[in-house]
Amino acid sequence: IVQDPRIQNEGSWNSYVDFKIFLHTNSKAFTAKTSCVRRRYSEFVWLKKKLQKYAGLVPVPDLPKKSFFSFINDDFIERRRKGLQSFLEKVLHMTVCLSDSQLHLFLQTQLPVKHIEDCVQGHTPYTVTEAILTYASSNRGWVQEEGDGAGAQDLWPTPVPYESVERYKKKKQSQIHKALADVILRPSNDIHLFTALLLTSLHYKVQEPHPVGL
Repeated sequence: IVQDPRIQNEGSWNSYVDFKIFLHTNSKAFTAKTSCVRRRYSEFVWLKKKLQKYAGLVPVPDLPKKSFFSFINDDFIERRRKGLQSFLEKVLHMTVCLSDSQLHLFLQTQLPVKHIEDCVQGHTPYTVTEAILTYASSNRGWVQEEGDGAGAQDLWPTPVPYESVERYKKKKQSQIHKALADVILRPSNDIHLFTALLLTSLHYKVQEPHPVGL
């Protein structure tokens, strides 16, 4: 569901409208069954470009047209919201698009698009699944679908900082290094345990962090 358009940085030269994307699904294709993020139109443009490249000759649905003049017009914003909703509904029924990890990170994390690219290419210290699960677990209890009954709350989750998963990796690597040191100091010098810990340490190797932002 694409809803709740909001003008960000209203009154400034770099103001823009973003939309809340609420996803609740029983599909096995998704890691998290419920998610809630905010995305702006330019990010949808990026997504369509990436999906089309991934899909090859299979045509990806069109986005609503871009406009430079009707930005603050309520009717235009509503047409755009409906267009983005239609775009996502069609994309989510395309098997080829559902197999693209970039779509899942777009819908189920608040990572900027550059970080999504890095994650899919293996240039981040966390996997696609780890990024989604970290975002989902940190916002557990905050993502709630708007109901029809009185008093239904529109709760918006706090985005997970990009560095939060990096800190997890650093902590994990520190623990492994300590375990390696303990094994080395053992009289028995367990070579099998040492090898296993060393391989795990390489898996959790912390890379240089990417700058935050687009």
